[in-house]
Amino acid sequence: MDLNHTAAFIRVVEEESFTAAARALGLTTSRVSRSVAMLEEQLGVRLLQRTTRRVSLTDAGRAYFDRTHTPMAALRSASEDISQAGKEPRGVVRLTATLGFSVSFLPQVVADFIDRYPTVQFDLLFTSQPLDLVKENIDIAIRSGQLKESSLIARRVGKMVFGLFASPKYLRRRGTPKTIAELLQHDCLRYRPPGRYDWKLTDGKKEETVAVTGSLLVDDTVFMHQAIVCGVGIGLLPLRFMASPPGGLRRVLAGYTWRELPLSVVWASREHEPARVALFRDFLIRRLASVPWLN
Repeated sequence: MDLNHTAAFIRVVEEESFTAAARALGLTTSRVSRSVAMLEEQLGVRLLQRTTRRVSLTDAGRAYFDRTHTPMAALRSASEDISQAGKEPRGVVRLTATLGFSVSFLPQVVADFIDRYPTVQFDLLFTSQPLDLVKENIDIAIRSGQLKESSLIARRVGKMVFGLFASPKYLRRRGTPKTIAELLQHDCLRYRPPGRYDWKLTDGKKEETVAVTGSLLVDDTVFMHQAIVCGVGIGLLPLRFMASPPGGLRRVLAGYTWRELPLSVVWASREHEPARVALFRDFLIRRLASVPWLN
């Protein structure tokens, strides 16, 4: 069995394209296609369904990918570590986080790390959806909220507490709510999930629930903040981060807060982890631990 054929197949699955896989491997598309075809011939099964628009796994292909992806990743990682022993860490760190958090904090962290290790590159994916780290070949994720049970490793680095904010323009137009019940008379900007949405607000002693409604449903804190500044309605923003809110926002029902959301750095367990990934992960955890509004 030629492991080069298996490596080509795995990269095609990861990149979801023969062309992209060829680019990543530094080969021609035809050579990658031949490698996969030879692997299928050796195994006696079809691994990929090919159309003009996409490449997808067959059932046999999925089973083969699941069995070979992790060992091949470990082999690549071990090869990189041995070849770079005693050298500056180099290569790409793939990281995913939400856009709102990333804009407020991550650029400076990445810039400082690149300044220290200029041969390391970053591939950043900003999304509110929790991506599959193994399938998407992602090294590190920054995630908020309670994490589901999984084989991933997580390090909690802080928490975000949310409060209610509105713009002076909105409050002049609609008035300032004095009680939680009065929120029913206001446009409340909501985070997903859609549909009926209850805000569970607490003053530290008791919790009250109100089924708010509004014209805007979002999954990004940056957009939420800008919509509040524009006067669309009352919305939830990280409290300590907004201690001096840009855009002149006003705290509404200042005695109440929304739920606490823990913030965690998450990564997949690897027997052979590239030095660049371990270095950046530890660097990131230290920096997050020093952010005042997360602690």
